[in-house]
Amino acid sequence: MKRIKPLGWIIGATMLLIVIATLSLLWGQYPITLETLIGYLQFKVLGGVGNDTYTLLDNIILQIRLPRVMLAILIGASLATSGAAFQAMFVNPLVSPGILGVLAGASFGAALGMLISDHWFVVQALAFTFGFVAVGVAVLIGTMVTNSRSTVMLVLGGVISSALFTSILSIIKYLADPYSTLPAIVYWLMGSLTMADLSGVILISVPMLLSIAGMIMLGKYFDILSLGDEEAKALGVNVPLVRFGAILLATLASSLSVVMAGIIGWIGLIIPHIIRMAIGPSHRLLMPLSAIVGGAFLLLADTISRLAFSVEVPIGILTSLIGIPIFIIVLKNARAAWN
Repeated sequence: MKRIKPLGWIIGATMLLIVIATLSLLWGQYPITLETLIGYLQFKVLGGVGNDTYTLLDNIILQIRLPRVMLAILIGASLATSGAAFQAMFVNPLVSPGILGVLAGASFGAALGMLISDHWFVVQALAFTFGFVAVGVAVLIGTMVTNSRSTVMLVLGGVISSALFTSILSIIKYLADPYSTLPAIVYWLMGSLTMADLSGVILISVPMLLSIAGMIMLGKYFDILSLGDEEAKALGVNVPLVRFGAILLATLASSLSVVMAGIIGWIGLIIPHIIRMAIGPSHRLLMPLSAIVGGAFLLLADTISRLAFSVEVPIGILTSLIGIPIFIIVLKNARAAWN
C-alpha cells in the first residue's frame, strides 16, 4: 500500500477539522442551513443589503457558536500537543498534561478564586498562577536529587505536587458554601465551554497559539531525546534547555486551557497515541497532527454534548466517557507504536 506523505496527513486532518467546525456552526437548537451560512458570510465580508435573519445570525454565530468553536479547537490542540510533548520528554506513552501537577494546581487556584471573590477574572488569574506554582513545586522536588534518572525524580515531584494541591482543593470544597459556591466549583471541575466569549477567546488565543507553535518547533529535538539523554548530548542537544522549554510551553498551554474551560481530561493522553499508531513515532509530524486532531476531537465532543442530550453535559465528562474505551483499544498497540 502506498504510504501517505506528511503533507497529505496534514491536509487530510485540516480538512476534517474544517468539516467538523462547519457542522458545529450549523447545528444547534437553532439549525442553520449551509446556504444561509454562505449568504451570511458573503454579507459580512462583501457587504450588501442585510435582513432580520442576518441580525439573528450575528447573535447566534458571533456571540455563541463561533467563540465556542474557536475555544474548543484551541483547548483541544493545546492539550493534545502538551500531552505529546510530555510523552516525548519523559519517553513514556502513559504521560498526560497533568503529570507535573498543572491541572491540580489550576483547579485549586480556580476553587480558591470562587471562594474569595465573585469576579471571574480573579478565578482565572488564580487558576493560571497556581498552575505554574504546582509545576514549580514539582520541578523543585525533581531537582533536589540530580542524577542520570532525573526524569524519574521530576515525575515523582509531579505526583507529590498533584497530591498536595488535590488535598488543599478538598479543604476549599469543605469550606465552600454548599448551596452556592460548592456547586459552582464542582461544575467547573467537570469542564465546560459555556463561558466562551469572542473577545476572551481572541485574547487567550495569542499565548496558546505561540505555545503550540513552540512545542511543534521542538519536535525534531524530541526525536533525539527519545534516544536517551546521553545520546542526545553527544549529538549536541542541550537537554536541560529543551526539557525546560517543553515544560514551560506545555504548562502555559495546559494552564490557559484550565483557565478557560476547567478540567478536560484524556485528550492529551489518547490523541498522541492515535497519531503515533497512524504515522509512527516521528515528532516532526506527530506534533502538528496532534494539534489538529486534538482540536477536531474536542470540537466534535462539544458538538455532541450540545446536541445529543436534552441538557448540556459537561465536556469533561464526555471526553472521559469517549476517551476510556478508545484508550483501551489503543493500549493494545501502544508497545508496537513506540518500538
